[in-house]
This record gives sequence, C-alpha cells and structure tokens, in this order.
Amino acid sequence: MAEIVEEVRRAARKRILFLPHAVKQMSRPHRLIRAAEVHRVALDGELIGDYLDDPRGHSCLLMGVPDGRPVHVVCSPKADYLAIITAYVPDSGQWSADFRRRVT
Repeated sequence: MAEIVEEVRRAARKRILFLPHAVKQMSRPHRLIRAAEVHRVALDGELIGDYLDDPRGHSCLLMGVPDGRPVHVVCSPKADYLAIITAYVPDSGQWSADFRRRVT
C-alpha cells in the first residue's frame, strides 16, 4: 500500500488535474474545498483506502485535516499528473469518529 502513496506524492509534485466530478463536489456551497486543501492532502494525507481494480486505474482514498476539518480525496496517480477523482468533507454519520472507516 505504501507504494501507491509514493506514486501519489510524486505525481502531485508534478501537476494536479481536477476531474469534473471533483470540481463539482468541491464547489458545493456547504463544502467549498479549496485546491490548496486537496494539494495538502495529496502531499501529506493518510492512506485509508486502496482501490487496485478501479476502472479509472489504480486509485486510493486519502484523508487529511488541512484547515482544521477532515477532507477525503480520491485520486489516481498517472505518469505526468495526479488525477483528483473527487474530494469531499466526510459525513460524521457515515464515518467513524476519526473519519478513517466507513460505518454505514
């Protein structure tokens, strides 16, 4: 699992590409996740999900607390960039108290 994190960090240092779904989710008025927050999670976040068989290519779920609130980022490292598939503030009713495990 650590290999995917290294790939994510390497790709994020090159370039980050926000896919349309990510932009839509980040722009919701009750979320408003900034690109800088996603970038921090990509570089410093904790791996909480590894999706080897994702149809978009090997991807993972990272969790970080860039500005005092938890942010989840699903991303897929590519040779020249990091594709951000989605980013969201996890719902406390669907995640454990530490936001690392889905409970529903």
